[in-house]
Amino acid sequence: MITISVVCGIIWQEDKIFIARRKPDKSLGGHWEFPGGKIEKGEDPVVALKRELLEELGMKIKDIHYFGQHNHSYETFDINLVAYSCQFVEATFEMTDHDAYAFKSKEDLVKYRFAPADINFVQQLLTL
Repeated sequence: MITISVVCGIIWQEDKIFIARRKPDKSLGGHWEFPGGKIEKGEDPVVALKRELLEELGMKIKDIHYFGQHNHSYETFDINLVAYSCQFVEATFEMTDHDAYAFKSKEDLVKYRFAPADINFVQQLLTL
């Protein structure tokens, strides 16, 4: 089975975390996630995160720190998801892969239907 390397941002603005909902026509449409995207071959994960956030949301971030890594198996592929905690700077919020976004407290994250690979990070955040 193929393994896809993906990076995501746990993006803080004060005590709230940014989440985005995948468009219905996308893979896992309707699920919420910590945004990011595929890491290109040979690309540094932090560079990939900055690039993906800028492409997908017009977003800039700072103070980027490794948060964790999680492997998840879907039916047709595996995902190696690397998460970075970072601070929100600014965004145009012109969304290419998402149809909604929100800044929520970590306690509120359990009210959202997250993509399965992201659930591990939701659980980790609740222990902070």
